[in-house]
Amino acid sequence: MTTATTGLAPKRADELEHLLGSLSDPANPTGAAAVLAADERAEMLAAGETLLHSYGLNAEFVPPELGGRLERADHLTEVMRSLYRRDPALGLGYGASSLIAGVTLWTAGAERQKEHAARLLLDGRRIAIAFHELAHGNDMAGMEFEATATPDGLRLNGRKEVVTNIARADAMVVLARTDPNPGPRSHSLVLVDRAGADPAHLTDLPRFGTVGMRGVQLGGLRFEDLPVPVSAVLGPIGSGLETALKALQITRTVLPAMATGILDTGLRITVDHLTRRRLYGGPATDLPHVRSVLAGVFADLLRAEALGAVGARALHLVPGAASVYASAVKFEVSRLLLEAMDRLAELLGAHFYLREGPTALFQKLLRDLAPVGFGHIARAACQMSLLPQLPLLARRTWKRPGTEAPADLYALARPLPPLPYDRLALHAAGRDPIAGSLHALLDAPWAPEHADLRAAIAADRAELARLAAVCGELSPVDLGVDARPEHYDLVTRYVRLLSRTACVQVWRHAEPGGFLVDPAWLRAALHRSAPGPHRPGPLPAQVEDTLLTDLLERRDTGRSFGLTGRPLAV
Repeated sequence: MTTATTGLAPKRADELEHLLGSLSDPANPTGAAAVLAADERAEMLAAGETLLHSYGLNAEFVPPELGGRLERADHLTEVMRSLYRRDPALGLGYGASSLIAGVTLWTAGAERQKEHAARLLLDGRRIAIAFHELAHGNDMAGMEFEATATPDGLRLNGRKEVVTNIARADAMVVLARTDPNPGPRSHSLVLVDRAGADPAHLTDLPRFGTVGMRGVQLGGLRFEDLPVPVSAVLGPIGSGLETALKALQITRTVLPAMATGILDTGLRITVDHLTRRRLYGGPATDLPHVRSVLAGVFADLLRAEALGAVGARALHLVPGAASVYASAVKFEVSRLLLEAMDRLAELLGAHFYLREGPTALFQKLLRDLAPVGFGHIARAACQMSLLPQLPLLARRTWKRPGTEAPADLYALARPLPPLPYDRLALHAAGRDPIAGSLHALLDAPWAPEHADLRAAIAADRAELARLAAVCGELSPVDLGVDARPEHYDLVTRYVRLLSRTACVQVWRHAEPGGFLVDPAWLRAALHRSAPGPHRPGPLPAQVEDTLLTDLLERRDTGRSFGLTGRPLAV
């Protein structure tokens, strides 16, 4: 398997794309027709799982020192986009769920535990992440599943529900209450050997019916006095919540970024349909409203991928601030994707919900995308995790010029150091080098033809100052789960600023000769994210024309619509 350590995308992403084959070929066992047939049967795409097993996809979730290929979070994201682009259920059901479990092991597991998990994954087996209890949602601290101490170890009791692959996993990482008292040290993570567990103590619960991700095995499990050794605990007893909150910053960043592949295909289906469709004497793509929506969606896809890419690189380069950036990526990227697919559905009209014909894949993608807003962690929970950090960010970074990240954070083709699992932190402690870079950005050299971009940065720096003044005055009473709506709106304002700054920095650090050097996409991204309560208006005519020309050229040459613009098996 070829491995690349630099560039926007690794060569193995192209290799996987080639193996998956043409999405439009009706005879392809991993093409759209087969994907839709499996979805109608509510089954995983068997041919896809066989192919991924041969490819060794699980190696993408294992660190290099344990024999895998998880070198760069951004490269992992690009590999997985090949799956999400055609079948999100395959992306989640075959592998992404094992990634979520894996990062908790790489963060807190003992060497023996990590080696065991790596062997399972590299052998093509699965590890489930058994956190969820329907009664508690994203409230991990309130979960009731218990691990009680006995003279010979622990006994596990309770239910875990809506867990991906729990019925066919060889192991699972379970979040269990080890202290009946409330508090941050009340839970532990336990690595359970499902394959070797006594089945008399485990009862599989029926699959939960879902609107989307129909083929994913979302089951449950009831534990009744299942014995496990104390050595099964990851890290110290009582460290489960802390470990989970740190480790899942990785997946909170990369999973929404993977899902941009869904919008890529949704946009492609829409462009193909509207190019063929004749209205008022010409193709529908000649209509001003259609052109405006397509250009806007393309711009939103690019800014979603730009924020996701910077967030992924932040895991490597500024891990101490990842608690902020991971929540921001989850909050904003999921919003962009959900809203963009809805706008495409409006363009498709009745064709968006047809389950047969050339647009049939769209309705599946639309259904499968929905969990990006609530799966793993809900957007509202991201707001709740960001709000308490705003006052310290305001005091320590936003009001102080000179706080900047290394240039490599935005130079997307540059190499990255290994993922520093041990440097992830529960809180950013006021560190925000991305928003902090607004001060230096305004003072940097700007070409005369980019005066409008500099003016946008000046407006953003003024907005950051206003935001800092408000956030700096918030009291602890204003920061809890019962905070007033206007305080949660501060999170939305902050994330918008963060996203805009990330896009500007990606443009300024783009390598010569590539698409990202052209300021048209940046002008579109800034226009689409302009402050205000209403949906932004049409893009400026020249910007819209530039984006549409590039969009149609990519469609005609079979390249992705995201930042990499790489060849696809369409």
